Amino acid sequence: MERLLALIPPDVTRIDLLAPPFAGHLHPVLAMGRALSTHYQVRIISTEGARTRIEAAELTALLLPGDYDSPLTAVVNPRYAVKSNPLRLYRQFKRVVGLLKNFADELAGVWLQQGKPDLAIADFTLPVVGEVCRRLVIPWWTSMPSPCVIDTPDGVPAYCGGLLPPVNTLQRFTQTLHRHKVRGFKRLLFRLFRQTIRQTGIYELYRQDGSENAYSPDCILALGEAWFEFPRSWPVAVRFIGPALYTPPLTTTAPPFVAGKRHVLVTLGTHLDWHKEAVVQAVHQLAQTLPDWMFHFTDGDMAAGSVTGQKNVVRLPWVDYDCWLAHYDAVIHHGGAGILWHCLQREIPSLVYPVDYDQFDHAARLHHCGKGIWLRGGVQSIAGAKAALQRVVEGKEA
Repeated sequence: MERLLALIPPDVTRIDLLAPPFAGHLHPVLAMGRALSTHYQVRIISTEGARTRIEAAELTALLLPGDYDSPLTAVVNPRYAVKSNPLRLYRQFKRVVGLLKNFADELAGVWLQQGKPDLAIADFTLPVVGEVCRRLVIPWWTSMPSPCVIDTPDGVPAYCGGLLPPVNTLQRFTQTLHRHKVRGFKRLLFRLFRQTIRQTGIYELYRQDGSENAYSPDCILALGEAWFEFPRSWPVAVRFIGPALYTPPLTTTAPPFVAGKRHVLVTLGTHLDWHKEAVVQAVHQLAQTLPDWMFHFTDGDMAAGSVTGQKNVVRLPWVDYDCWLAHYDAVIHHGGAGILWHCLQREIPSLVYPVDYDQFDHAARLHHCGKGIWLRGGVQSIAGAKAALQRVVEGKEA
């Protein structure tokens, strides 16, 4: 986090960091908060659902009043894949806008009552923070765990199924069409909800320089490395500060490791509940082809239940990456930014099974730089991943 500390202006004393209560967004903010707390007064602003993890990180929690956790979970963890389905994106966006309006109102009240910070750093999923900051004259930065989703005038567009850098004129033309398609859909949603969005103080989707109003014009903290991203013309505000990795130390059951066995972790993160049972079944099929290996599937939810096991497959509610990830020989994951960088930093081989959101774009980057194998054949690609696992772990040919 040295690169982050080097960016903080000299006149800053108090910093507020904001994130929704979900691990992929909250945990990077906690990592930054811990680094900043050695030099500044730091508060973490979130909802009641984040209290336990903020306190476990030994940081000050400033929790917004009101019930946000249940509605937020319903929005971000539906019982189906959203992907680029226009109707499902429309429904999801419609519900999000209403929640963000309430969030902005509560945030303004909290800052006026409990004191404003010298700097606010907000996760990219909270674009309304910027308008509140402008109104209260608070410098505002954006935290971006997935830089690939930033809208740029060139380069490989995100949310299009995991595109790779073009190698010929046709591919360059096709990707130009994709960029226009993504921007056109954003503009359509903005127009459909313009009355509701304007209640948050946001009146334009793009600034005059083409950058997105949802992100800070002063500093976008890209929580990754520039070498991992495909070439593009980044907004001038983007600063790559490296991944922000941290798991709060909570009381959980330790994964059972068996001496002399190969161990593989399978995770879809904290969302995608609608798909986890199908993946568990595929893991059981894969485990049958590698009876001397141990497979651990994590639900990514400490409240998911107790540890269960069947032959060489163990299902766990939660696995603490900081404590246990280094014990695994390989990881099969969904392409979330957190587990992606945990594996890269520990040099753990990974097989990537993207399901939704920006996961396909992360899978494409892992594949392109030779840091992971992209499983492209649906859930059955996990069941048939024996050769790929042996290749990355033991060096055996497929």
